Amino acid sequence: MEKKNRLTKREYFDKVYRHGKSAANHQFVLYYKAQPQQASFRLGVSVSKKVGNAVVRNRIRRLLKEIVRLNAARIPGGHDLIIIARKPAAEMSYHEMEKSVLHVFKRASLLLRKENTPGPN
Repeated sequence: MEKKNRLTKREYFDKVYRHGKSAANHQFVLYYKAQPQQASFRLGVSVSKKVGNAVVRNRIRRLLKEIVRLNAARIPGGHDLIIIARKPAAEMSYHEMEKSVLHVFKRASLLLRKENTPGPN
């Protein structure tokens, strides 16, 4: 993920948790807060130690970032986003995880249709 798309500081996470909204399913929770002054979205990923050991947590983190990177054109700019992985995410394949993450984005009304996105040429 590009540096401009990372949510890095603790204070940014706290603002999203405190003042943002959330959407969830069994595998993921998405916290989001509108930031109209920024052009693109920023993403933070959180995976608790309860989910698994470091190898499992880092795998989930990498997969989540890749899913968001590949679907970035469908995610509107001007938002701070935090994805929290729950325990069932540890046993998911990439395609199951992608479907579940996009479902959470859709529940939060933060997913544009595929027709609106530029396709590969």
